[in-house]
Amino acid sequence: MSNFLLTILRLAGFSLFVGIGLSIFGLSAEDLLAQIGLTPLDVWIYVLNFVDWAIPTMVLGALIVVPIWLVIFLLRPPGTE
Repeated sequence: MSNFLLTILRLAGFSLFVGIGLSIFGLSAEDLLAQIGLTPLDVWIYVLNFVDWAIPTMVLGALIVVPIWLVIFLLRPPGTE
């Protein structure tokens, strides 16, 4: 778990430094999005649409995956990881 958190921190730090570099050259997120024909509102709508699709799909998958995992977990011999 600590490797995961360390990776997240590294990505956040690297993103901060890249953002600082881009702002030095006068670029903003809105400018970059405009270059590909999007607005911040469009990106937000895409994120919300993805969440609206992903949550029910994850719940549907969990209806199969979680019981299988639970059976495997309960049938493991004691002392195994």
